[in-house]
Amino acid sequence: MDRTTPIVLVPGLASSARIYAPVIPALWRFGPVMVANHIRDDSMAAIAARVLSEAPPRFALAGHSMGGYIALEIMRQAPERVAKLALINTQARPDSPEATARRLGLMERAKRGELRAVREESFPELVHPSRRDDADLLKLVHAQDEDVGVEGYLRQQTAIIARVDSRPTLATIRCPTLVLTGDQDNTIPNAFSKEMAEGITGAKLVVLSNCGHLSQPEQPEATTRALVEWLGTKVVSGPRTA
Repeated sequence: MDRTTPIVLVPGLASSARIYAPVIPALWRFGPVMVANHIRDDSMAAIAARVLSEAPPRFALAGHSMGGYIALEIMRQAPERVAKLALINTQARPDSPEATARRLGLMERAKRGELRAVREESFPELVHPSRRDDADLLKLVHAQDEDVGVEGYLRQQTAIIARVDSRPTLATIRCPTLVLTGDQDNTIPNAFSKEMAEGITGAKLVVLSNCGHLSQPEQPEATTRALVEWLGTKVVSGPRTA
């Protein structure tokens, strides 16, 4: 990839541009960086279409968590526009009935003004066990809650619930792909990341040590290193631990 290739970053559920702050300075050296706004639509297809309408003609694409679901939808809609793909702490599976039921309960609480409480309660699941008392990370989570807002959160959850199973289309992905996860991601188990890496020809799997679901702020140096390698060199198959 030459150093003028734009990069599009897609945040996760109840997440904003802040999640990518630790890695953007290094990525910016490869080309202009755009963080997609994914809070305006309530279906994966519509979110992906809007991202594509606002994105450069061809770009490297990275999606974290829900952003990975969106990235996989972008790959279905316009694979020719994606030069490289990074799937961070995400999965290709659809929502399970149990997950959907839990989401609906969280949505009802958010409608009652409890979004902050909902997110605070989920914080231990988002981070490595050693960071469950990390006040700075919790502050980041709450700041992103405010960025997204209740209506944005509800639209995102609606889209997540209805997302399709992306596993059947993994084999159609032809661009160099990085799959990155944490060794103790308790939100999306890294077994699902390994499943994606096995389903995408030539994908590279990176498992970050001492890391939960929030790879960028939890392990900024290791995450940056993996993304820089993804942007600057050809991605090859085979897992490694960072």
